[in-house]
Amino acid sequence: MTIAQAPSSTLSVVVLAAGKGTRMRSDTPKVLQPLAGKPLLGHVLDTVHHLSAERVVVVTGFGAQRVQEAFAHQAHLRFALQEPQLGTGHAVQQALPDLPGDGVCLVLYGDVPLAPASSLAPLVAQAQTGALALLTVELDDPTGYGRILRNADGAVQGIVEHKDATPAQRAVRECNTGILCAPLPALRRWLGQLRNDNAQGEYYLTDVVALAVADGVPVRASTVADADDVLGVNDRSQLAHLERVVQLRTARRLLDAGVTLADPSRIDVRGALHCGRDVFIDVGCVFEGEVHLADGARVGPYAVLRDVRVGAGTVVHPFCHLDGASIGAGAIIGPFARLRPATALADGVHIGNFVEVKNGTLGPGSKANHLSYVGDATVGARVNIGAGTIVANYDGANKHRTVIEDDAHTGSNSVLVAPITIGAGATVGAGSTVSKNVPAGKLTVARAKAVTLDGWSRPVKKK
Repeated sequence: MTIAQAPSSTLSVVVLAAGKGTRMRSDTPKVLQPLAGKPLLGHVLDTVHHLSAERVVVVTGFGAQRVQEAFAHQAHLRFALQEPQLGTGHAVQQALPDLPGDGVCLVLYGDVPLAPASSLAPLVAQAQTGALALLTVELDDPTGYGRILRNADGAVQGIVEHKDATPAQRAVRECNTGILCAPLPALRRWLGQLRNDNAQGEYYLTDVVALAVADGVPVRASTVADADDVLGVNDRSQLAHLERVVQLRTARRLLDAGVTLADPSRIDVRGALHCGRDVFIDVGCVFEGEVHLADGARVGPYAVLRDVRVGAGTVVHPFCHLDGASIGAGAIIGPFARLRPATALADGVHIGNFVEVKNGTLGPGSKANHLSYVGDATVGARVNIGAGTIVANYDGANKHRTVIEDDAHTGSNSVLVAPITIGAGATVGAGSTVSKNVPAGKLTVARAKAVTLDGWSRPVKKK
């Protein structure tokens, strides 16, 4: 959703992404760990895009250069470095020079990837009225989370971190998510008043709540409905949990759209999957990049599809690996087939078991059913590529193209040495190695004559 903003209440966003993620036990910055095929920080920035922020500052620390390089394509982003890392309040302080003098500021976290725009928009609206707005969550086990402190009237008075909380305060189940939005002039003032006299010796952003109360600024708390929306990632177990959360949400959307999933708990979508009507997806399939499955398409178990278009009624059998390919309607692929980038298959094409096609086009009704490699080839309609046929496209330095015209047949275990043209209706005899153009409508055989040698004995092993 997009937030309409008054000119004096423009939105800036600060995303805290400085943490190393020690518990991840990884050399990769925590915010670059993948969730559903995208870095954690990428999910947050996608949400920010829907909020129409005028200024976005990412605060980096560990692996700062890698983080910046990963998002260099987003030219509107600004980066601030937190070094050393002295807490969340200190992190936001590093972003202040890149923020405007007025408007409101929303603070997000690069390791909290699923906070939806629908939960953040009310915070922005409340801050635009002059309030400090917090996002909270009710947890059955709030261990480790800061607790929301309210007075007898229910008004928010402050936040206490778990390590600093008394036993009574630790019994509170309403927890701070860390996400807040505040008028920028007030936030600057409160950040300048932060102290680090706490168990961690850090400058807590949460302390701005008590400062707002002292200033008479209203503090509004909105509670998120689904705790998974605000879960952070600190270790591999939490990352794996959120992966299943994302995949199950995606599965539910597919089911609601009319897709049949053999098991909604066994599908992985690491990009965008677009499905027509009556699509069937079996267990263990992985979809990456942009995948389109047209009406009635069927995908068998354990197939991997990346940046693929599959036509209506096409069947992809189990264990296929399809990458950067376009497949027409009514085709049959696999099992154990591999389609590599720049492959385009017309309607009714059959690609069978252990067949690989790379940078090749096959016309309507053409077939390569067994154990073949078709690389850098333009294949016409109704062509039959025999079992074991190899299109030899590489001379050791350069790739060359092969043309196989309509209605041609290649016999089993033939080798077509590019560049070469197989004429329309031609037949290449089984076992032939052909390095010159084959005339249309004729049989071409290029193989050594069989010779039988009398008196020959098979070698015997020496004792």
